[in-house]
Amino acid sequence: MEIFGYIASVLIGLSLGLIGSGGSILTVPVLVYLFQVEVVPATAYSLFIVGFSALIGSLAYFKKGLVEVPIAVLFGIPSIAGVYFTRSLILPAIPSTFFIGRFQVEKDMLLLVFFAVLMVLSAFSMIQKKGGSGNTREVGQSKYLFILLEGLVVGVITGMVGAGGGFLIIPALVLLSGLPMKKAVGTSLVIIAAKSLIGFLGENSQTKIDWSLLAMVTSFAVVGIFAGMLLSKKIDGDRLKPVFGWFVLLMGIYIIIKETILN
Repeated sequence: MEIFGYIASVLIGLSLGLIGSGGSILTVPVLVYLFQVEVVPATAYSLFIVGFSALIGSLAYFKKGLVEVPIAVLFGIPSIAGVYFTRSLILPAIPSTFFIGRFQVEKDMLLLVFFAVLMVLSAFSMIQKKGGSGNTREVGQSKYLFILLEGLVVGVITGMVGAGGGFLIIPALVLLSGLPMKKAVGTSLVIIAAKSLIGFLGENSQTKIDWSLLAMVTSFAVVGIFAGMLLSKKIDGDRLKPVFGWFVLLMGIYIIIKETILN
């Protein structure tokens, strides 16, 4: 199964390099189902893998001037706070087993189902066609609050499930900040890298990290990013996005069925 896990790790990076988002949503399922990592540690591993991969991917956008630093800071600060708050307070406060009515619910199952719902939402955002790429303009004062709130929400989600949240960040940057799509992708990668890596550094010391596995998966994901950036010069990522979206949708539905009906 590990061989399939490393292949999937390349696909995670390939998606980030080719379409700027989507790949990170697969990281936790890959770690849990193919590498047999427990759910909570898998979300911590995912923070590092996604953060480091996004950092590598963002360098090319920096060189091309496709990163809006002030917006990245404005969005990133509450996002980082959300990750820290969630990893240090919310996640540890959830008991390993609890009851909802007469039903016993396990923490791992709850996180996986929540994650699968995010996968379905992410898939729809990739499948549906979006018109226009946005026009650069200054951020109106009335939209600053929305950007800060969006950053906080994305940070909480990242802290819970370890996903980068590019499918939430990119539309917010286009609609609220008026960034062109390419600048939104580059700025999103910087935000994802910062909040994920800082969130990982603040991880609970009780979380045992298998550094050899983490290094291997991250290396394969980085290889995928470089391959994706090279392919992006020849292949239109927007055409591939719906195909990848359908794959993520099927994976999300499978996880929901497996954890709720077949478990």
